[in-house]
Amino acid sequence: MRVFMTGASGWIGSAVVPELIDAGHQVVGLARSDSSAQALTAAGAEVVRGDLDDLGVLREAASAADGVIHLAFKHDIAFSGGFAEAAGADRRAVETFGEALAGSGKPFVLASGTIGLAPGRVATEEDGRNAGQPAASEAARARLATAQLTLSFASRKVRSSVVRFPPTVHGEGDHGFMAALVGVARAKGVSGYIGDGANRWPAVHRADAAHLVRLALEAAPAGSILHAVDEEGVPIREVADAIGRNLGLPVTSVPPEDADAHFGWLGPLLGMDAPTSSAVTRASYGWQPTHPGLIEDLDKGHYFVTPSA
Repeated sequence: MRVFMTGASGWIGSAVVPELIDAGHQVVGLARSDSSAQALTAAGAEVVRGDLDDLGVLREAASAADGVIHLAFKHDIAFSGGFAEAAGADRRAVETFGEALAGSGKPFVLASGTIGLAPGRVATEEDGRNAGQPAASEAARARLATAQLTLSFASRKVRSSVVRFPPTVHGEGDHGFMAALVGVARAKGVSGYIGDGANRWPAVHRADAAHLVRLALEAAPAGSILHAVDEEGVPIREVADAIGRNLGLPVTSVPPEDADAHFGWLGPLLGMDAPTSSAVTRASYGWQPTHPGLIEDLDKGHYFVTPSA
């Protein structure tokens, strides 16, 4: 299958590319920079230059492909206060892919998130399927709406599916939430958690997540939701403990009212309780994660190697 990918040089995408190539697929990746283009070429993928705002480029590349995987999102803009702009660009890209693939029966896989799906209980693959379900935040509602649009493409003869990733997609080289927490601990001199730290985040290793993306491309029926979740919920206190022992720092509770000051942009997220199930995904696709869990991965030490080391 000739597959067009956005986000192909990103954290998850750079694991999906070899996963697809090793399975015999051809990959065409969108690259907005010379460094991204070079990384894709080195990985064995073809390159299309452009970004998510180049809708004509997206339309042409999707039309020429046998399937599309959309992993890109403007996280740099979103985390600097421009979430509405990032979400708008994402939705326009998805609308473009829907138009390009309509009537073809080709697969379209969208990346989305699990956090904020079902406040107060374990989220399942059925949560967020239909419009109108409450979500924990404006950001979660925006991502849900775009995912629901993707699922609606099934009625237009697109084999559309949504793969939801937990906030913690971990592994060596991760520069996301776990790396940010390590950075906060170093800066503050303590490894912190909010309140009693009993709130849980789901997690998955990057390699296991990449494998599920391939399964979605190859086999997910139209209108499917898949959860790339290995561990249903890792207590944040356990994460703080692992960071503390690896850095040799005390572990301490941060009062909820001080969370934003202590953790910065992570503050509003770190206190959320967001356990998520992948039982339906595992039963439907035979997906069985084989890589280390989050605490084991933290204890391998790669999150704590300083840039100068």
